[in-house]
Amino acid sequence: MNPSEILAPGAPTPEGFVPLIVPEIRGNEWRYVKDCLDTNWVSSVGSYVERFEGLVAERAGSRFAVATVNGTAALHIALLIAGVEPDDEVLVSSLTFIAPANAIRYANAWPIFIDADPNYWQMDPAKVAEFIDFQCQWDGTILRNRISGRRVRAILPVHILGHSVDLDPIISLADKYRLAVIEDASESLGGRYRNRSLGGIGHVGCFSFNGNKRLTTGGGGMLVTNNPEWATRAKYLTTQAKDDPLEYIHGEIGYNYRLTNILSAIGCAQIEQLDTFLAAKLRIAERYNTTLSSIPGIILPQLAAWASSSHWMYTILVGEGRSPLGSRELLQMLSKHRIQSRPLWQPLHLSPAHADSGSPPCPNAEAIHRKALSLPCSVGLTAASQAFVTDVIIESLMKRQP
Repeated sequence: MNPSEILAPGAPTPEGFVPLIVPEIRGNEWRYVKDCLDTNWVSSVGSYVERFEGLVAERAGSRFAVATVNGTAALHIALLIAGVEPDDEVLVSSLTFIAPANAIRYANAWPIFIDADPNYWQMDPAKVAEFIDFQCQWDGTILRNRISGRRVRAILPVHILGHSVDLDPIISLADKYRLAVIEDASESLGGRYRNRSLGGIGHVGCFSFNGNKRLTTGGGGMLVTNNPEWATRAKYLTTQAKDDPLEYIHGEIGYNYRLTNILSAIGCAQIEQLDTFLAAKLRIAERYNTTLSSIPGIILPQLAAWASSSHWMYTILVGEGRSPLGSRELLQMLSKHRIQSRPLWQPLHLSPAHADSGSPPCPNAEAIHRKALSLPCSVGLTAASQAFVTDVIIESLMKRQP
């Protein structure tokens, strides 16, 4: 398979092919979906929507949850309920998928991209502090970017690959400067930070249930918060901002962002298996760590003492100067053996779509992106298939040693 032939999450897996990450459907999904079909409750109203919201809120340690059509919609609404207004700025991770930056622009605000820390690859709290100290002015009420003149309104840390951002120093800065903290935990349901569930620590958290996520509904997302007013407003905005229970009266612009009952039914079945899925992902990560730890040129993902990762995507760095192959060359070698792997996202401060962000340099994000390669790590990955992946990696690297 050519590396350009990306297998879509949920697509049938060709025989002899090791996919990067695919869903695991093995619980009550069929039964719950059949219930929706049998009862005709298939759209955006139904018992499974509220049930799924309650289950996710419980896992996140939050009082309220609002289901959405996808994680990007959850981020968009989170920004709005947190008070982000046009021409505000939001500090966001540079090393992440583009969705949070796009959601900031949907709110007519501006992303300011913050570099990753070199050890755990998450938003660096020291870089957040540095940006505030050297590029912003605080008048006791408003934090303002000295260069752009815009108000800084929120911080949006993204917990990438299942590991957590070091949140305590970020929350401390947010409290000092009256900023909202919006956690993007799209990749990290089940992960923890200092024994607290990711997504439920900031003012509002967001999850994704895309086909490649730990818990999938095919598509879908969720917003969680402990603020009852914010939760009420999120539900209002995601259901077209309808003001009257009978008449079609709308006092402001709303969005058709509600998750359907049939997809929520899949989510209910998936979350029943979440602990089993997390245990499987941990075993996969441990097998990779054991097998690849002594291979020159490979840097394994590190786990902070304060983090409990959900191990969403197992990612290595292929070290420049220490490895006979770069990350993209290793990707090509794996592809020749019908093993799917992928690089991480282009750092967003380099994205042509966000060229006007005016962000500070992010050299760590660029170095990690250059070296990173994500390996097959589906929940259902067998030990034999994983051994095949590691054998190809070791052969590709070791036979080219000088």
